[in-house]
Amino acid sequence: MRRPVVSGAPGPADGDGLMTSPAAERNLGPILDVALPHLPARGTVLELASGTGQHVAAFAAHRPDLIFQPSDIDPARRAATDARCRGLPNVAASVALDAGEAGWAALHGPVEGLIVVNLLHLITDGTMAVLLDEAARALSPGGRLAIYGPFLRDGVATSEGDARFDADLRAQDIGVGYKDIEVLTTVLGVLELSPRIVEMPANNLMVLGRKGTLGL
Repeated sequence: MRRPVVSGAPGPADGDGLMTSPAAERNLGPILDVALPHLPARGTVLELASGTGQHVAAFAAHRPDLIFQPSDIDPARRAATDARCRGLPNVAASVALDAGEAGWAALHGPVEGLIVVNLLHLITDGTMAVLLDEAARALSPGGRLAIYGPFLRDGVATSEGDARFDADLRAQDIGVGYKDIEVLTTVLGVLELSPRIVEMPANNLMVLGRKGTLGL
């Protein structure tokens, strides 16, 4: 799963092994406000494409009763996440996981929660389909899903800035770009994940889901 180059993405790790994304820092508060109450009461929460580890570290600090499992395809980012989460006893070592490759649910599930932040617009429709199917398989019955990012509404970007960013992504790889929120919620419904949309700052959305008790 190759991700396009994004302006403002984190650079190399600093002397402490940390990577920092200004965008992740800006959206952290609103994400925690909405996603924290939705997380399961107990168990393990897997984060896909943890990147710098800023989000998983914050979740873990607020929910010491849960075990958090970060993951990423990039070994440098896994190392940066491990460096950031050092000292958080409820965060496992980051694992190598390609969320767009079929079969990861059997290796890394079942889990009681799953978090995806700012990833879907960086992957193709086909990769997203694999990711969502595997996510549904990885979640235990009643498991909680939280997906955050920018989306199209009825096929249209909600601001000029979003339209420019979407066009820039598609110029790098025609297969990537903003996904339509209606497509996402339809797929999640088919997968029995009961999606609910929450409006977020800066035209972003959070999609919260819960796996049906019958599972897949």
